[in-house]
Amino acid sequence: MRSIPALAALLLLAVPSVAPGFVAPPSIGPPPVLDAPAATAAMRAAGCPYATWVDDGRQFLEFDRARGTAVEAVGDLAHATRIAVLVPGVDTELADFDRGLGGVTRRAPAWQARALVAELHATDPSARVAVVAWLGYRTPSGMGLDAIGEGRARAGAAALVAFVDALTARYSGAHVTLVGHSYGAIVAGLAAPHLPQVRDLVTLGAPGMGVDRAADLGGARVYAALAGTDWIHRVPQVRLFGLGHGERPTSPGFGAIALPTTGVAGHDGYLVPGSPTLAAVADVVLIP
Repeated sequence: MRSIPALAALLLLAVPSVAPGFVAPPSIGPPPVLDAPAATAAMRAAGCPYATWVDDGRQFLEFDRARGTAVEAVGDLAHATRIAVLVPGVDTELADFDRGLGGVTRRAPAWQARALVAELHATDPSARVAVVAWLGYRTPSGMGLDAIGEGRARAGAAALVAFVDALTARYSGAHVTLVGHSYGAIVAGLAAPHLPQVRDLVTLGAPGMGVDRAADLGGARVYAALAGTDWIHRVPQVRLFGLGHGERPTSPGFGAIALPTTGVAGHDGYLVPGSPTLAAVADVVLIP
């Protein structure tokens, strides 16, 4: 995410026509859920670089070039007892899935998934783990009303609920942890009350979660990290006329468990190898 100029003015002057509840994706038919063969076929048809990702042996569960979505599993998903699902935020597009926004690798969902898998193995070499890089929704672009409102988050939450329901049905013995970065934390927050099987929810650099207290998230344990140098601190904690995202989960009264952020730089450094936040997220994923 980039800075949000004149957010207060937008909150007061703009009223989006967004109904409460989930918002359906564009009317081009429902995307397949957990259909690896369909994803593989679509990636081969799309050509480079997507066909190359398949040729490299990477495991994609969903792919839709028209929607700009991709879902990759890193690790031994078939035998995992711990699965983390990473939900990215604003400006994350299909073109950024591997390279990262602006060509900054640490912002890439695929790279972050590999960093977390490596940390999980380093923390517990015997653990059976997998991390899913879930770009399963159309993220907001830039800092317009889509980013300040929750319409895209509701659509993303609907897609995330469908995905996690299918994931936990297929891998019924696995403990699933949602990890939402930035706007992705709002997506995870709106999905959480509809996912009683998810016991742990991690937010990184979250502007809010669509609720004002952890108790409204369906019973999941909530963990939150917000670095001192993260510009999210400048985002007002308000909800007005359907805009804004409410209390940040790091606010004292929200009820989340704080994760360490010492040395984390800016908004995109939480999952960088060596970060105390990355180590703490791995500990959450591995909670018995």
